[in-house]
Amino acid sequence: MKNGAPIVFAITGASGAPYAVRLLEQLLVAERKISLIVSSYGLRLLSTETDIKSIDALRDRVGANAWAKHVTVFANDDRGAAPASGSAKTAGMVVCPCSMGTLSAISIGASRSLIERAADVTLKERRKLILMPRETPLSAIHLGNMLRLARAGAVILPASPAFYNRPQKLEDAIDFVVARILDQLEVENTLVKRWKGN
Repeated sequence: MKNGAPIVFAITGASGAPYAVRLLEQLLVAERKISLIVSSYGLRLLSTETDIKSIDALRDRVGANAWAKHVTVFANDDRGAAPASGSAKTAGMVVCPCSMGTLSAISIGASRSLIERAADVTLKERRKLILMPRETPLSAIHLGNMLRLARAGAVILPASPAFYNRPQKLEDAIDFVVARILDQLEVENTLVKRWKGN
């Protein structure tokens, strides 16, 4: 993936806002261009879980200077925006966190919102689509939707922190998952110590 093309980054209403904030911070550290789409439920989630109550507050949390250079915000109800077209080059898309409603809609190509349409475009253009669901337990419907998406080429990357690296604080567990997402996006990072065997 090329640094010149933006990564489409969507935040939806599944629990997991700290993952989204940390991922956005790390993409800005890596100086990656970002096309950001936050659903109304995603914004409510940010407020509930991180006290970030607006897009401006999110900008201030992750760094206003880096934001101004690298982030373009799109409204989720604007299905005519750049991420809705396959002719607009991107370096893939990540939905973090990804609600089961969003995952379901993407799995059937509903395209009712910009997030859903951008994901549909990412799949049809054979670009990398990474979905980070945060749900438990999983129903047969959830699993079926994930299987359909995996067969279509999406990467299903659940928020599943590991413990072999002996996390000492919540941020360590968050960083483990964020590092896995960054790896999928081919963004270099040093958030976690790489496993080298015994």
